[in-house]
Amino acid sequence: CVACAVYTMNRVKAAPLYVTMDHLENGEAQGIVANSGNANACAPMGHENAERMCAAAARATGLKPTDFVVASTGVIGQELNIGAIERGLPAAAAALSREGSGDAANAIMTTDTVKKELSVTCSISGKTVTIGAIAKGSGMIHPNMGTMLCFVTTDCAITHDVLQEALHEIVLRTFNRVTVDGDTSTNDMCVVLANGMAGNEQIEWKDDNYNLFYKALFEVCRRMARAIAADGEGASRLITCTVRSARSEDSAERLAKAVVGSSLVKAAMFGSDANWGRVLCAMGYSKAPFRPEFVDIRFRSAVGEVEVCRQGAGLNFDEDAARSILEQDEVIIDVNLNEGEHEATCWGCDLTYEYVKINGDYRT
Repeated sequence: CVACAVYTMNRVKAAPLYVTMDHLENGEAQGIVANSGNANACAPMGHENAERMCAAAARATGLKPTDFVVASTGVIGQELNIGAIERGLPAAAAALSREGSGDAANAIMTTDTVKKELSVTCSISGKTVTIGAIAKGSGMIHPNMGTMLCFVTTDCAITHDVLQEALHEIVLRTFNRVTVDGDTSTNDMCVVLANGMAGNEQIEWKDDNYNLFYKALFEVCRRMARAIAADGEGASRLITCTVRSARSEDSAERLAKAVVGSSLVKAAMFGSDANWGRVLCAMGYSKAPFRPEFVDIRFRSAVGEVEVCRQGAGLNFDEDAARSILEQDEVIIDVNLNEGEHEATCWGCDLTYEYVKINGDYRT
């Protein structure tokens, strides 16, 4: 397969990421081997054990160790039980099947409460192209990726350079717009493998076929990003913030990230409290340019919407109706800057008592 990846921007990176970087230098891979429960980050024998995982996968499948992307997720700083992995991989390889996506999606979970998998199809040069993905991610999630693994496979015929550029652009507008708790992980990785078996005319430049593929890959990553935010550790609801009519997309993104990343906003959402002042406050320390006196804010959900701020000042609104809106599974914070033509959407979740309980004894 043509293979591309995007990695965490944390300065501290787990050994599997460095091994994967080495293995993808030729732009090709044929498999992914992953474990859950141990991050193999800052751990004794980390690099050697990551290489041993690839070697064990190669023996079990008849491929080469360098054919594999390797990924780990879990506790940082503890030595990986590589013996258990080496003993278990032959059985895992024997169980490979076209119906195995659900098992794989389940196996890579840590504190996730639901498995994350989906696929989309599109037609490119008269051929049906499929893009499928599995992902895990619940805590230690912050823009610039988080404790997130996302494995995407497609049968599209596309060159490495074009696929890599598409992936980088899409990650910036999807996974890098998610925050659960403000912590950027050591292990996150998004990988795309494309084997070309759909038989479409190979995508070599940004033509109409590229645009079709880009749109489909973007949709996969966007839906995965939303699923990760909604399944944040201890979360009871998804928070979506869209900042509209901004001077630039970058400033809109910075403002939306500040809102969904604010502990006070997240706590207010947990309490179904329409405390819009916390939204404006978070925008104010984002360092993005905007005119507070132009800002309108609405809270929306499946049951309705309420305008709470107009031109930077509070409005009289029905508190009971607002509470009903904020009690839904997804709450949208709609911010209109009334200054430009750009917008951005970021995703997060509320902050609950359960988040502290989960992370208070995560290692033990």
